[in-house]
Amino acid sequence: MNELLLDDVSIRWISVSDMANNVYLITEKASGKQLLVDAADDFEAIQELIAAASHDGPEPHIVGIATTHQHWDHVRALAATVEKYPVDTYAGADDCQGIAAEAGVTISHPLSDGSKITLGDVVIEAIHLRGHTPGSIAYALVDSSGQPVILSGDSLFPGGVGNTWKDPQRFSSLITDVSVRIFDRFPDETKVFPGHGNTTELGIERPHLDEWRERGW
Repeated sequence: MNELLLDDVSIRWISVSDMANNVYLITEKASGKQLLVDAADDFEAIQELIAAASHDGPEPHIVGIATTHQHWDHVRALAATVEKYPVDTYAGADDCQGIAAEAGVTISHPLSDGSKITLGDVVIEAIHLRGHTPGSIAYALVDSSGQPVILSGDSLFPGGVGNTWKDPQRFSSLITDVSVRIFDRFPDETKVFPGHGNTTELGIERPHLDEWRERGW
């Protein structure tokens, strides 16, 4: 289990399943309100993650469950999690139908680019990154300490953007959205938390954007 403790929020995460999916829990320290991001396989591990944040605020409690995109490995425990925590659910509008098909869950709040989720006094912004899936969403916040954080799903990783299955149009869409909507807006110190694998920072990845675009993946 990993953690990042900031002034306004704590972010805890675990890796689950043979797909090494990252599951994130954001807790707003002042209110104890929590947003779970990507209820991937292993509901028991998700409950352990939630238990680990039991002192991250006054009476921490789940108020929302967000999904980065519709792929099956990111929603395998979504139905069980929603049953246990019947709270607001969030996902990209263009992926809601796919999530319903994969997980049997109807998303209560379809998101578009720029949609906001409020977690106490913290505002989490939805960033629509088209290409890995039609409705892939990254979730961004800026702590009062000045630290920006982006949960990028499978759209941005250390070393490149997400899989677009050698489709030139999908790759062009994703690399453009990632460039314009993330790299052009956020500073180098922005921490990036992907859907699988290790965290990174925009300053580490920024020098390689042209290389990614040239190689086509």
